[in-house]
Amino acid sequence: MRMISYALTEAQLLAGTKRVTRRLGWLWLVEACKHEERPLLRAVRKAMGLGKGNSPVVLGIVTVQDARRERLDAITQADVVLEGFPEMTPAQFVEFFCREAGKAKKVTPETEVTRIEFDFRLESLQERIERESRKGKGK
Repeated sequence: MRMISYALTEAQLLAGTKRVTRRLGWLWLVEACKHEERPLLRAVRKAMGLGKGNSPVVLGIVTVQDARRERLDAITQADVVLEGFPEMTPAQFVEFFCREAGKAKKVTPETEVTRIEFDFRLESLQERIERESRKGKGK
């Protein structure tokens, strides 16, 4: 199962106020949704830059409901709320996204992003046992 990081929005995800996320790339997910697939993703605290021997902290399971491409500045107030930031305006969210995502790549309000709508649930005990078992076997 692929991972999706919520390093900047973990609190919103766990509080249940985040139902949409925007990402750079993730084109494979857009294609999967065009074929009516609903991929499962492992939500983690942080996926990159963990250091040798460190494992990501699993937050839960994301079921993708929809993924599509759109300009970052096309975000609506309703989507800002679904992103988990009801106190922000669309312009403030765009500024935040450009600043945070722009640390790795050049991002402008006109940048095409992947809008991902999802359901989130905590990982079950059985899923965790199976994941830990696979990790111990080197899978």
